[in-house]
Amino acid sequence: MKESNTLIVGASISGLALAACLQKRRIGYIIIEKEAQIATPWRNHYDRLHLHTNKSLSYLPYKKFERGIPRYPSRQQVVEYLEDYQKEFNINPILNTEAKLIRKEGDFWITETSNGTYKSKYLVMATGPYGKPKTVDFKGMETFPGRILHSYGYKSGRDFKGQKVLVVGFGNSACEIAIDLYEQGAAPSMAVRSPVNVIPRDFLGIPILRISLLMCQLPPRLADTITAPLMRLLFGDITKLGLKKKPYGAFEQIQKDGNIPLLDIGTIKHIRQNHIKIYGNIDHIAGKTVHFDDGKKEDFDAIVAAIGYYRDLAVITNVDKSRFEDLRVSVNEQKNFGADGLYFCGFWISPTGVIREISSDAKKIARDIAKKEDLPGK
Repeated sequence: MKESNTLIVGASISGLALAACLQKRRIGYIIIEKEAQIATPWRNHYDRLHLHTNKSLSYLPYKKFERGIPRYPSRQQVVEYLEDYQKEFNINPILNTEAKLIRKEGDFWITETSNGTYKSKYLVMATGPYGKPKTVDFKGMETFPGRILHSYGYKSGRDFKGQKVLVVGFGNSACEIAIDLYEQGAAPSMAVRSPVNVIPRDFLGIPILRISLLMCQLPPRLADTITAPLMRLLFGDITKLGLKKKPYGAFEQIQKDGNIPLLDIGTIKHIRQNHIKIYGNIDHIAGKTVHFDDGKKEDFDAIVAAIGYYRDLAVITNVDKSRFEDLRVSVNEQKNFGADGLYFCGFWISPTGVIREISSDAKKIARDIAKKEDLPGK
């Protein structure tokens, strides 16, 4: 059994941030990663992906993006940044090591993995809020002659050139995939089941994240009330585009639903120009024909399901499940932050940017562990 002061589970953005913060405070740790390399989620994303939040507010502790990197770094630039981060802080995860069972025994956490057992005083779950892709399940999909894939498996619109492709969903990934398909010569449509909120990525050259930093000081409903006239000015009535508007705004959406509204990078413009067609929810599929709830139907060559991921923390077996409700708010508001030496880094979906929040989480967790260990440092 391997022992350490702190065990970090996961070596992508959250795990790397936490490792660097623990190093700064000279706190011993081991970091494990189930994949064969760090930052696997970023390596596996589609080629066109860029950060939807600006680099000046979306970097990990103690290391900014290089000056020559654009405001919104590409997927590959993020991967290279994380590789440089690992080297600079000499972070050496134990790879190909998946946590299988975690339990509390006395004052210690016992983590059984595919590569041995670990004992630690503190445990940090840095696997992120989303686990495996949700199951793609449409009535009649077995009759569809074309390709059906989860967005996790989508790489580039080049693979669909000349094809009619239905993208299911209207989140940030779904919308960027639809744009990518259009740019690469496919004919994209989108099946949108739920009401949506749309906000600009930039306003008058200012990243919307900077505005969010100011607005998040207010109650969500008040922030939405203040920004509503601007959203109407920028996007008009989105219901005229075939979309449904949520009964509440973007800040309240993050608080209630735990997900980010669409940060528009051109999707609405493409819809207005009829480059991307909008349909409602899928009722069923019959051969190449997709039938929608409102009675419309259309033939497609492929379907990309951008339907999200499961939130799964079942690997922790003897923890009160109310602990997971804590993850709907920031660490500053969590009732059980650090209780029993258990921490979660990067699980709250923040209106001020996920990476920015991860950086903040990592510093606070390291500070709390140092305080419990009575270690010096800021």
